[in-house]
Amino acid sequence: MNAPTTSSGEETVPRSVRAAAGWSWRLLLIAAAVAGVLWLLAVLKTIVVPVAIALLLTVLLAPARRTLERWHVRRGLATAIAVVGLIVLVGALITLAGRSIVGGFQDLADQAVAGFEQFTTWLAEGPLSLDSKQISEYGQQLQDSAVAGSGLVSGALGAATTVGHVLVGALIALFCTIFFLLDGRSIWTWLVNLLPVGAREPVHQAGRRGLVTLSAYVRTQILVAFVDAVGIGVGSAFFVPALALPIGVLVFIGSFVPIIGAIVTGAIATAVVLVANGWVAALIMLGIVLLVQQAESHILQPFLMGHAVSLHPVAVVLVVAAGSLAAGIVGALFAVPVAAVLNTVLLYLHGHDKFPELGTEDHLPLLRRRPQLPGTLLWSGRSTSRGDAPGDTAGPRDGAAAAPAPDAGNPGENR
Repeated sequence: MNAPTTSSGEETVPRSVRAAAGWSWRLLLIAAAVAGVLWLLAVLKTIVVPVAIALLLTVLLAPARRTLERWHVRRGLATAIAVVGLIVLVGALITLAGRSIVGGFQDLADQAVAGFEQFTTWLAEGPLSLDSKQISEYGQQLQDSAVAGSGLVSGALGAATTVGHVLVGALIALFCTIFFLLDGRSIWTWLVNLLPVGAREPVHQAGRRGLVTLSAYVRTQILVAFVDAVGIGVGSAFFVPALALPIGVLVFIGSFVPIIGAIVTGAIATAVVLVANGWVAALIMLGIVLLVQQAESHILQPFLMGHAVSLHPVAVVLVVAAGSLAAGIVGALFAVPVAAVLNTVLLYLHGHDKFPELGTEDHLPLLRRRPQLPGTLLWSGRSTSRGDAPGDTAGPRDGAAAAPAPDAGNPGENR
């Protein structure tokens, strides 16, 4: 008589439990990896933030540099003109409007606080007759959240809040911007050639598309912020002319935080008009704010963005909230462009190309198979002392054509 066979462990555990366990440890591993990356970014924040700003400035200045090159200006000179031109423009704006902005922001803050206090008084004593104690508690909670938010900002920026680190960050951003504009193609080539051979071409093509998305986001966001600032600033000029410029500047800055920034800055503008001119003027100002923001969100953004940044508004709100919780204002500013680029890259790597017009003819150039020579540039693919390229273990066996890589400022330039 044969002895009864015993079931193995896998046979006794239900299939659904095994699947749930498999998903669980994988999700835990992914969460640990994400947490490790965020921790590393926090440690290197003084470097990471300037480099991210430099990348955004590169995307912004690349069209100007390419225009100058089409006018037969050498790339080095074109880069210098673009960077110096931006610095001069920003300096001129600060010089012209700085005194008015510095003097007006204190009045703006005082009147905004007074406006919100007047609004809470109306909530307690007006037709709604809300509990004044609850309103005070909610106001205190908002104040505590603001204090906590400032702590998050200081935690995100860390030592960069000191003058020395701010200067270091500015120098890093300026230095990286210059070299991203001047030699971004070679830097990208060197980075991608560090990857395994089979991953290089897909990552290269995904990077081209990600940079198109980033370019569309940066340029559209600047134009949208400018339109919001002009519309709301002109509207507030009818009621508080002395504070119109500070309100416009505040709206311009706040518009870089999608959705949330527009709501907050619009509320501040309405509160200021409420204190200065009463309820009727405040309601008119609220109508102007809503009109500008609705025109921007339903006409301007869809027309300009198109399919470049395809993020649902719910995803935008959640991403901004997560970014602000993780790194304060810095996280809120960079959350949406990072999410948009990741969305484009991951879609391409999974077979969904948002930019089929870019094609795949622009292959990644491979670094030549040659030992590193003294005096060679690490990533440039050329030597400072001889015309040879630094070594690479891949060599020509990959079969990829050595066509020019896309420029850092315009991935689709060599379509």
